[in-house]
Amino acid sequence: MTARAKRASKAAQLPVGDVVELFAGVGGFRLGLEGKPEFWRAPGDEPGQWRVTWSNQWEPSTKTQHAFDCYAERFEDGTHCNEDIAQVSVDDIPEHQLLVGGFPCQDYSVAKPLNQAHGIQGRKGVLWWEIHRILEAKQPQFVMLENVDRLLKSPGSQRGRDFAIILATMSDLGYLVEWRVINAAEYGLPQRRRRVFIIGRKVDKAFASAGFDGFDWITSQGVLARAVPCTSPNGTAEHERDFVIEGEPHEVSEHFGAGRKLSQFLNAGVMLRREVWTRKVVADYDGPLSLLSSVLLPESEVPDEYFIAPERLGDIDSPKPGTWRYLKFSKSEQRTHKGSGTTYLYTEGGLPFPDPIDRAARTILTGEGGTAPSRFKHAIATSDGRFRRLTPVELERLNGFPDNWTEGMSDGKRAFCMGNALVVGVVERIGRVLADDLTAMKAAVPGK
Repeated sequence: MTARAKRASKAAQLPVGDVVELFAGVGGFRLGLEGKPEFWRAPGDEPGQWRVTWSNQWEPSTKTQHAFDCYAERFEDGTHCNEDIAQVSVDDIPEHQLLVGGFPCQDYSVAKPLNQAHGIQGRKGVLWWEIHRILEAKQPQFVMLENVDRLLKSPGSQRGRDFAIILATMSDLGYLVEWRVINAAEYGLPQRRRRVFIIGRKVDKAFASAGFDGFDWITSQGVLARAVPCTSPNGTAEHERDFVIEGEPHEVSEHFGAGRKLSQFLNAGVMLRREVWTRKVVADYDGPLSLLSSVLLPESEVPDEYFIAPERLGDIDSPKPGTWRYLKFSKSEQRTHKGSGTTYLYTEGGLPFPDPIDRAARTILTGEGGTAPSRFKHAIATSDGRFRRLTPVELERLNGFPDNWTEGMSDGKRAFCMGNALVVGVVERIGRVLADDLTAMKAAVPGK
């Protein structure tokens, strides 16, 4: 039996459910749900509790599909699809118990009823409707989605409208939906990456017939409450809301959030049959913390090109424009608008330079790669007084990927993939709770 066949045979014995992974990137969801492929595991590493049976990754307007190629090489089972998801028939997607994906946050507005598909606006926002199409056809028991936290308050002209559309359409498909903005560092992981996780659970009409306490679900009963515990700092009306999203999706699109300066959605919440309970919560975690220092390579293993040339650092007292210190330091200076010639005062706050290694790292951005000075790239001080950027391996470690997971593409592309990726450890925690729930459901309904 080949090594590939052995991996497939072993995996088939373990999972409690099958997964379809959309917008897969380089496989962060799959790593969190399945664990590392066998050839990446250290002694004692155990496989995950789920099995990805089909996945999709397609980047428009680019010839070389870097993320897809990386994923397909790391998971050699032939289940990965490199095609525009809008062109994929639901008949080609296998049945599954869990649908996952990190979908783009763009424009989800609906100008007309859903049966008039041309009414859906937003070039990438339409990707939400591809998720909706698959949910409607396949009806998986669970959904796990990830997005930037600004989804809760976009767009600026109608605060929370996009998220309201997502919640309402999932609710109409029969899902109880919960969400939480999770900062990975607050649960012991080495990166301060804030993302909203959305969990859907298929429920029937009899669910919660004895009464459903949405606020208790947020802090105690829900999937997220059990996976990444939280607590509410207080119970005042300012930090707790209960309301109903009414109307067809195109009506929600037109009216929800209109005239509001702030979104109605707080950083945690749940929706059941269009009723929303939302509450401000904080992490409830007192375990070990991982620091930026924990992912750093020995300096002897860092290639020379990652060390910053002294002339590109800039003077401490008066750094020249374009140098690292100029870009990182706070500034207040007169500038001239190129179009109108009008002068104005430009101000900008400072960022830590170098980045402290005795705390979790800042969020990795897609522009982390390359040697050019940058305001947002990480830069650390070395023991001999030099400064350097983070290597691709260190960026992978900050997201919880195995070393050299993205090897084979340029350093800039490797950084771009990690800037687009998620923190594997968060998915792993949520996946374990979902697996427990699915196991309990199967035990309660024999043959399911």
